[in-house]
Amino acid sequence: MGSVRQDTLSGVKWTAIENFSIQGIQFFLGLIMARLLSPSDYGVLGMIGIFIAISQTFINCGFTSALIRKIDRTQEDCSTVFYFNIATALFFYILLFFTAPYISYFFETPVLKAVIRVIAINLVIDSLAAVHRTQLTIKIDFRSQAIISFITCILSGVVGVYLAYKGYGVWALVYQQIIGAILNVILTWYVSKWVPSFLFSKSSFSELFAFGSKLLGANLLHTFYSNVTTLAIGKFYSAKELGFYTRGNNFASLPSSNLVGILQRVTFPILSKIQNDEERLLGVYSKYIRITSLPVFFLMCLLVGVSKPLILILITDKWSDSIIYLQILCFAMMFDHITTVNMNLLQVRGRSDLVLKTEIIKKSISFAMIIASIPFGVIAICISRVVYTQIAIFLSTYYTGKEYGLSYRSQFKSFFPYFSYGMIAMLPSLLFCGTDVSPYITLPIGIIVNTVIYYFLIKKDSMWLELKELLLSKLNLR
Repeated sequence: MGSVRQDTLSGVKWTAIENFSIQGIQFFLGLIMARLLSPSDYGVLGMIGIFIAISQTFINCGFTSALIRKIDRTQEDCSTVFYFNIATALFFYILLFFTAPYISYFFETPVLKAVIRVIAINLVIDSLAAVHRTQLTIKIDFRSQAIISFITCILSGVVGVYLAYKGYGVWALVYQQIIGAILNVILTWYVSKWVPSFLFSKSSFSELFAFGSKLLGANLLHTFYSNVTTLAIGKFYSAKELGFYTRGNNFASLPSSNLVGILQRVTFPILSKIQNDEERLLGVYSKYIRITSLPVFFLMCLLVGVSKPLILILITDKWSDSIIYLQILCFAMMFDHITTVNMNLLQVRGRSDLVLKTEIIKKSISFAMIIASIPFGVIAICISRVVYTQIAIFLSTYYTGKEYGLSYRSQFKSFFPYFSYGMIAMLPSLLFCGTDVSPYITLPIGIIVNTVIYYFLIKKDSMWLELKELLLSKLNLR
């Protein structure tokens, strides 16, 4: 267990540094840009998110996970994936270039044509470093990736703010992303040191695709689901309304996506290393669920409680319509880590077919729910995401229950206490922050009250005591 613990601590530390420092910087720069740009500017970029995301999913094609999972991977394997990524990226750039006028017409937004043709260049740029990042992940080298992301974020962010200040509008967001992608590729190549060979093996491709193709299908469904809401809002509502939704979604994603992202990146390569020791694997899994539930439910419930003064102070009352979206979406995202770990377990087992099957069932239900909620407004669409999340947890745990004997009931017992603690701590701050008292008063008091209540609820919890002891020892305070 020592090696697993050390790898986990190292991976979590550097991934957390990367995610939270980067998100912190992006959040700060985003606040500045939100004051300089309009909700419509963000809405325009949100409209094309689904097309970029689906293209990126095809480019990866599940090969990244296949390389990480394969213990005896070769230079031939990596080179094959490298060239496949580039060829696929070029194909999708050309496809988006020629379909841009039709997408622009669909959303009745003329500027989309030019925006798509420029921002889609990122697909090709990013494909140049996909395998290099995978190499660093396989080595559990999240430190280098953290440094790269930090440098990239600062430099591209400063450019974005400058362009927004100069009145570039949505183009400030576009150029910020392109500059960030270019810097990321240059630095990743420099740090990785891996150089592709002039090799493309059909046998390597077939072997990796056999595993990755199932994940491709699953990832496509997940990607479409993640972006279909913005597609629906962009089509049936205004760009301004989509801007409010996007800003609320971004705030809700800040703690959730970071913690789930850390969990996804760190746990999969580590669980893959111990895939042949089932007892150890399940022991590590159980700890992962509890140790991530503890902060996730606290942070997401805290965000619900203080959402009103947070929005009013940080991005002013012109974004006040996004408050309700933020609150609802927090409940949709706070359970994502449960589904993530369950899917990781199935991938480690090599059951990418079950991952695909699960996603087909889940996303069929989610699409039906979103379509049914469209006539009732954006709030109804957000609520449908909350309901879907609970269905997704049940379906995800069904197959891990069959493969590992991990029933929904046993997993529920692991995470429910932290959810209930978070809800209890949230209620007083939510009520107080919802008053007409100045947000500069309600925000700090709401945070303090929520945090104090949560602490007293968990202070005797065994996972909290173990985590606290571990943190103190790492800080040489024990």
